[in-house]
Amino acid sequence: MTSALVLAGTRPGGDPLAGAEGKPHKALIEIEGRALLDRVVTALRGANIERIGVSCDEGPVADLARTLGCEVLPTGTGPSESASIAFASLGAPIVITTADHALLQAAWVTELVTNTPADADLGVALARQEDIEAAVPGSKRTYLRFADGAWSGCNLFYLRTPRAQAALATWRSVEADRKRPWRIAGRLGLGTLVSYAFGRLGLAQGIERLGKRIGIEARLVRASNGLAAVDVDKPQDLQDIRAYLARTAT
Repeated sequence: MTSALVLAGTRPGGDPLAGAEGKPHKALIEIEGRALLDRVVTALRGANIERIGVSCDEGPVADLARTLGCEVLPTGTGPSESASIAFASLGAPIVITTADHALLQAAWVTELVTNTPADADLGVALARQEDIEAAVPGSKRTYLRFADGAWSGCNLFYLRTPRAQAALATWRSVEADRKRPWRIAGRLGLGTLVSYAFGRLGLAQGIERLGKRIGIEARLVRASNGLAAVDVDKPQDLQDIRAYLARTAT
């Protein structure tokens, strides 16, 4: 049975966005009267995931997590280490996401699980730039540019088998270079770096090569809805999300 992990660690010095919203932690920022963590957990429950762990420090976030029926798991020095700690407890298969995924929908979680091939160890959800801009015009995201277009991460990962644990050991270095894709390509060898530099490397191909480099089968899962790439990193994100929800309210 698939479980889920919500990463809700605390940044050193606190999160300025949380402070601006009058909250002690970003996971507690409210949208339409509900904390971000509540919204994320509700979406995961909607995808029929019963066992949910929340990686966070003891305090108000942990209290809310327990109120929501989640397990509280210890944090590491960063998201990748926190995920490794949780994987040791929850095991595979597991969906990993973040507490600031304010618009997360159960359908996106189901899509990731369903569209990760049966022969894959890891599925990674990303959205194309045109899909994001169609969903939230003007939203500013960080894009990775490949031969098959520009993509942005959705903070949604599906570790389908125990072998996917190998990806967590590599996550830390990729995490550091997430805004510098040429460095990621460089880790795969000169041929891959050249292919990227000359615009011949597609994102799906890059993910598969990275997976093989660390001994697993990794696959791109294209998000059908560009909203899946919109999280809460800065004040403009909150404004965009609140404006979107106001426009689509029924």
